[in-house]
Amino acid sequence: MSFDVPSPPDYGGVIDIYFKIKSLFKIGLEIYLHIFKYGREEDKELNKYCKKVYYYERTSSYLNILSTLPYIVISRKNNELIKNLILLNAPILFEGLHTTYAMRNKEILKRKIFVRTHNIEHDYYKSLAKTEKKLFKKIYLLLEAIKLKSYEKILNKSTIILSISKKENDYFKNKYKSNTIYIPAFHSNSKVKNLSKKGYFAFYHGNLSVSDNIKAVEFLIDIFKTIDYPLVIAGKIEKSKFQSQINKIKNISFIQLENEKHLLDLLSRAHINVLLSFQKTGIKLKLINSLFNSRFCVVNQNIIEGTKLDDLCFVGKNKLDFKRQIIQLINTEYLEEEIIKRDRLLQEFNNVKNAKKIYQLLDN
Repeated sequence: MSFDVPSPPDYGGVIDIYFKIKSLFKIGLEIYLHIFKYGREEDKELNKYCKKVYYYERTSSYLNILSTLPYIVISRKNNELIKNLILLNAPILFEGLHTTYAMRNKEILKRKIFVRTHNIEHDYYKSLAKTEKKLFKKIYLLLEAIKLKSYEKILNKSTIILSISKKENDYFKNKYKSNTIYIPAFHSNSKVKNLSKKGYFAFYHGNLSVSDNIKAVEFLIDIFKTIDYPLVIAGKIEKSKFQSQINKIKNISFIQLENEKHLLDLLSRAHINVLLSFQKTGIKLKLINSLFNSRFCVVNQNIIEGTKLDDLCFVGKNKLDFKRQIIQLINTEYLEEEIIKRDRLLQEFNNVKNAKKIYQLLDN
């Protein structure tokens, strides 16, 4: 059950869902997909991998904010969904706490229930509140964090929790009685790309309507205005957001990100990927994507937290550290031994292998 339409897979949460669906289909699983939609169109692409696809409207009334339940949960309350779930006697996979309202139903609880945790949601919302500048939205995020912390105990009703990172696996395993299994994030990659020794620029990409990413771009602009090396910033947002700052700095440019093919082309031409986050939550899929499809990655600790991918990255603690690492890598060649090393260490993120783990859990 998906909290949003997972196709096209163009942002973090739905990337994991979309490629999980494809991988489960590939190994022979029959999928009945239930989707909450809001703002994204129905996509016939999903019919290729699913026996049947159901769509439900998310209730976006502001009155939901007054509920004692988290907004992301109560806005996905749907009686038709519960009826459809009861009709088909099969295990249920809930994607995120967002979709778990149906777990309040006694008939649903008779099933084998999996919950895919995409974050420690209350920590995620607290982190969003810290970087949010608008007062009303900051208050909303803090209230949602409080509600999510209380609501999270619904995980005790699940059969198995499928955590997305090792750090979060430890958290859920220690806190809840449900069996907790680490299943790495699903993604679009199958093998590490074989690239030339040198790229052409440093690269940052992300959804630039998210406050954490906006803060990251501001951090990088401060660094690159003191380095004689090009930085390309790519995202889906009006470029005017940063244009006044970028116009003053000749080596920084902004590109409107068009689609996944465009992103992969930029990654293949980048020499240094600069990845940072001011949140410690979840798994950063942009890191996985960059390691499979590009050259060097300079990151902060939050990006690699709980991934065990430290050996594939250069870690900076502050602006001075980032600058030092970037300058060091500008003339460093990306060699074949690095590709071999990545192939070995990224085996943990093999989609088919991880889909088979879920399949086995369904049968046990």
